Amino acid sequence: MPLRNRYFTSSLTFWIKLILLVSFLCEQTVAFHRDSFLPSASSKTSRLDMLSNSFPELLVYDMDACLWDQEMYEMTDIPSKNDVVMGELNGRGEGVIGVMSGRNKISLHKGSLISLQEHADNKYSGMRVAFASSADTPFAEKVGRATLKLLEVLPGLTIWDLVVNRDWKGEDINQIGRQPPLSSNKARSHFPRLKEASGIRYDRMLFFDDCQWGDHCGMVASGCKEKDSGLGPVTVRTPQGIREDEWRLGMENYAMHSKKLME
Repeated sequence: MPLRNRYFTSSLTFWIKLILLVSFLCEQTVAFHRDSFLPSASSKTSRLDMLSNSFPELLVYDMDACLWDQEMYEMTDIPSKNDVVMGELNGRGEGVIGVMSGRNKISLHKGSLISLQEHADNKYSGMRVAFASSADTPFAEKVGRATLKLLEVLPGLTIWDLVVNRDWKGEDINQIGRQPPLSSNKARSHFPRLKEASGIRYDRMLFFDDCQWGDHCGMVASGCKEKDSGLGPVTVRTPQGIREDEWRLGMENYAMHSKKLME
């Protein structure tokens, strides 16, 4: 082969190899940058964990003058199915909106009903509900439990059905009353017992209380803390009962609190 042809062939081969090498390197560079911007499986899982952690694992309500509008120690009769008051359940249909105890009607506050309806709709993944009430007398406790079994969240679904039967599969972990082993101090009796019964940490709880007969929110927040995080339940005072804005505030405060738990 003439020298000129050999030189031409050799040069062509070199340039072909160089073009192929550059093309390969470009493909690798594009793939690297593409993969670096795609979320990994672990990052997706982390985001899902953060989303679920923004909701409390245990929502705890005080009952009298907080969840509902009456004080059980002032009631005269234990309500029964004959004492129900029917009406519209916040646009979700007709159900039991009140129960009569003598001349007194016991009804949920608006924020309480909204929160329980959203819970019934499974809006807050992983959240369960319990009650911590320092009802004054054994009779007041009986009135409270009877009322939970009558007032409805949705047509045909009572508070008791939702909380005890659905959330806890029939187990009553609620702490209602102040007879031993309970007391008037929820931080010393109600919440330790709730933690033991539920297996849920204090710093994964959200607590609403009207605090008209003592600062239960303050006592629980300061007296029920986890050693590793130094945090306790998020608390919201509801001196006029749970209104919708206070319910939203509680969930917003817990979402902020959950960020501390992730640090």
